[in-house]
Amino acid sequence: MRKKIVAGNWKMNMTFEEGQKLTSEIVNMFQDEAIQDVTVVLNPPFPHIHPVKKLIGDVPGIYLGSQNCSDKESGAFTGEVSAKILASFGVQYVILGHSERREYFKESNELLEVKVKQALAHGLTPIFCCGESLEIRMAGTHESNVKFQLTQSLFSLSPEDFSKVVIAYEPIWAIGTGKTATSDQAQEMHLALRRHIATKYGKEIAGNTSILYGGSANPGNAKELFSKPDVDGGLIGGASLKSRDFIDIVKSF
Repeated sequence: MRKKIVAGNWKMNMTFEEGQKLTSEIVNMFQDEAIQDVTVVLNPPFPHIHPVKKLIGDVPGIYLGSQNCSDKESGAFTGEVSAKILASFGVQYVILGHSERREYFKESNELLEVKVKQALAHGLTPIFCCGESLEIRMAGTHESNVKFQLTQSLFSLSPEDFSKVVIAYEPIWAIGTGKTATSDQAQEMHLALRRHIATKYGKEIAGNTSILYGGSANPGNAKELFSKPDVDGGLIGGASLKSRDFIDIVKSF
């Protein structure tokens, strides 16, 4: 059975004090409300990684993630952070290929393929993001565009390694805009991605791959989104910065 996952992407937000308060609230609510069978991943900016890890401690069900990692193992790459370094701090997940990284930092499918392999080599679980712009959606080529992203970045992996990857589908036109894909639109794309995975890795691996929805999910729409058979959770942006909203999303299954 595939995992139900809710991952919070803090992006470039939260001072040290704000991050400590948010993490403490999430951890306490998660325990107090006895949430089970949902994997929660907190993905703060790099400076928060060690203090957030300390607050998470050994609480079952909550894990530490990173928003990015380098494609390099180590070396003279000022400002970069490698998968090896992240793993040494207890990071277990890493977001790769977020639309903001693709757009603002021009990350290509080929670069992301290398990053995914770096993450896997150091025991990190990649949360691999894929999605389409409004222009591509309006042109009706969204399915082929997103399938191409998976093919280019992930389909060189062995079946064993692919089985360790989490997919996050992001309709880019819904990120930070307040717009959300309808639950039917989300289901349609998640099913298309699962079928595409099956063409390469077979139905069993495709059926066990968690595919998350990322695009303005909130406590008001999460329950409907998560009710769809191929939507296995969410990659949450803005709503992950408010502990009550985030935990309510976690409880939406």
